[in-house]
Amino acid sequence: MPDSRLAPTNPAEYHFAVHSCGYKWEQGLQPDRAVALFADSAAALRFGKSMWSTTFEVIDITTGERVCA
Repeated sequence: MPDSRLAPTNPAEYHFAVHSCGYKWEQGLQPDRAVALFADSAAALRFGKSMWSTTFEVIDITTGERVCA
């Protein structure tokens, strides 16, 4: 039974992808996959900065453009 306190998740509402960008430190050979999706760009930027302060990037998945702080 679903928890009535949790809003249903609609993937279409998440427009910002956070990438750790480990390739900047030569930490991987595969393309860098998004580690989190956010509906709000400011939240995505805060998350990225708190996790990978110097290497992360936030991408608007509807336009493909990088979101700058």
